Amino acid sequence: MDPLEIARWQFGITTVYHFMMVPLTIGLGLVVAFMQTLWYRSGKAEYLRMTKFWGKLFLINFIMGVATGIVQEFQFGMAWSEYSRFVGDVFGAPLAMEALLAFFVESTFLGLWIFGWKQLRKGLHLACLWIAVIGSVISAYFIIVANSWMQHPVGVTLQDGRGRMVDAWAVFTNNTAIVAFSHTIMGALAVAGGFLLGIAWYHLWRRRTDGIDTVDENGRVVVGEAAGVPGRDKTDHKVWLRSLRIGAVIAAISFAGTSITGDLQGKLMFVQQPMKMAAAEAACHDGTQFSVLSVGDLGSKDCSNIVAVIEVPGLLSFLAKGDFTTDVKGVNTLVPEYQAKYGTNLPNDPKLGDRAGKAIQYVPVMEVTYWGFRMMIGFGGLAALAAVVALWLTRRGTVPASRWLMRLAVFGILAPFGANAAGWIFTEMGRQPFVVAPNPDVTGADPVFMYTAAAVSPGVSGGEILTSLILLSAVYAALMVVEVKLLTTYIRGGVASAMPELAHPGKDEDSGPSSDDTDVLAFAY
Repeated sequence: MDPLEIARWQFGITTVYHFMMVPLTIGLGLVVAFMQTLWYRSGKAEYLRMTKFWGKLFLINFIMGVATGIVQEFQFGMAWSEYSRFVGDVFGAPLAMEALLAFFVESTFLGLWIFGWKQLRKGLHLACLWIAVIGSVISAYFIIVANSWMQHPVGVTLQDGRGRMVDAWAVFTNNTAIVAFSHTIMGALAVAGGFLLGIAWYHLWRRRTDGIDTVDENGRVVVGEAAGVPGRDKTDHKVWLRSLRIGAVIAAISFAGTSITGDLQGKLMFVQQPMKMAAAEAACHDGTQFSVLSVGDLGSKDCSNIVAVIEVPGLLSFLAKGDFTTDVKGVNTLVPEYQAKYGTNLPNDPKLGDRAGKAIQYVPVMEVTYWGFRMMIGFGGLAALAAVVALWLTRRGTVPASRWLMRLAVFGILAPFGANAAGWIFTEMGRQPFVVAPNPDVTGADPVFMYTAAAVSPGVSGGEILTSLILLSAVYAALMVVEVKLLTTYIRGGVASAMPELAHPGKDEDSGPSSDDTDVLAFAY
């Protein structure tokens, strides 16, 4: 019933859950805006159908992300009051701008887009979506600014035991934030690309198994129509083929983008958080070797039983410094350095409870950092490989009739989600035992940092936090059922589920989402 451990579990569970919605919202929003732009410029029916179908899924995910994100801010005050007190002067600016500027802009113009299909001119309606999507990107930047300050505090001094912002420009242009933001956006596009690829593959496969589309003797698609079935026409084939290929291209390009930005992050990590770098490689001793596979005892707090099985000489040096010869400090070298800089024991502060005066464990949980880093790269690489294979297999206009390939494509949607989650878990767990990591470039008597053990609310019991953890987990589980049910319902329904006007052959698709011109809420429904 340790309040600190339960509070960390609660924040971890709710944050990772919430972040499942975030990259899809950002990435899919950009893709839907691009699709509507194609429709605006070309007037082709397939782009309108793509906009409305993927836009429907975007909206479902958006509202669920908003609902699950609200809990995050309440946790700061309820479970992490000491942390809130310490970072409040710095976080106030980016979080206020996120709420007052980015989120309000995003929500307002998204509302205009939802309800303005028949009320606004096409160009103005498209502009509303682009403003909303850009607002979500700006919102992400402000959040990344706050998180990056925890990784690399800049623009502050320590006054009365709190961080006081003295240089807002330094906070908002933190090099850690700039690189992390670009990495996050690339990760969001990877999620959107995999999402499009898997769902479009499923619908192309259904058209083949339902006998709508066939292939000729050369393996090229012969596009057909299902008479009397709304939306199952030749335009429907274009919707799914173009969605799949757009998604595959986005997934492949975004993997290259995450690789480049991830490399930049690794080089910053080498300077700013060397212990995280060492833990990510289970590097106990100084050297240049990158560990492909290391083994050791679960729960080990030191390097005494970690054995490197497969290593690549020079690769770790390249990731850290861009050459193949610079030694990267290992855990055994870094621990004494951290102890000399930041102490060997936690302060004897009553707020720390049973942890007051105890020895500080500077090595993060290496099973999490080591495998989290590899899962991030592995899932991302699998998603990119799937994208390249999908482009090759659909070069003749459809997908293979294989059921297991279809299932693989659908389950492949989870790969970029897994890469995003593993990356963030690695980032946050690798920072331990700090909730605000010290800036190694800052010298002086009062460096700005905070131990996680000192961040939890002192007046909250383990039982109280456990109760909220159980209740929040139950609510989030119910919300997950709702989201999955809504998404699967509309995905299986295809374009017709997002465009009921297709059931009325005499009605122009461009006229709006509903046969009832008075019902401006139809698209939202």
